[in-house]
Amino acid sequence: MLDIYKQSVLGQFEAALAMLKQCVESCPSTLWESKVAELTVRQIAYHTLFFVDLYLTENERAFTLRELHHIGGDEREPVNCPGLGKDATLDYLAICLEKLHTTMSSESEESLRGPSGFSWCKFGRAELQIYNLRHVQHHAGQLSSHLRRLVPECRDRSELRWISTGYH
Repeated sequence: MLDIYKQSVLGQFEAALAMLKQCVESCPSTLWESKVAELTVRQIAYHTLFFVDLYLTENERAFTLRELHHIGGDEREPVNCPGLGKDATLDYLAICLEKLHTTMSSESEESLRGPSGFSWCKFGRAELQIYNLRHVQHHAGQLSSHLRRLVPECRDRSELRWISTGYH
């Protein structure tokens, strides 16, 4: 059962990250700073990846800021972070994808049964992975909707495609 869980979560998480990547790549530079509700595309993409990175860490104490966080900001702080440029965001996405593979391969039945490792997430680590995946998909949907409204090319279903599983 452990292998089925890990394979399923990995496939769906990869697909969610691939869909986020499509949004970042499809966003014209003229819209990178455009507002989606209260934040810009830039800030939403960064916020999403920051929490992917954070929640793929063993626990909140083990998380350390990367060099790119000195530019993009610490999303745990009570301020809106500036985020990163488009290319740096795509680089961060690649880092998160690699971390996803490392984390999922190291998870055991015992670790997945254990606590999330984050004081504000009052559920187990197995559920934390799904929670994290849902967060990515929420923001990918938000960005996709924004781009479909404002970029004529994005209205074509071949531009911002649904990805059923895996990273494409």
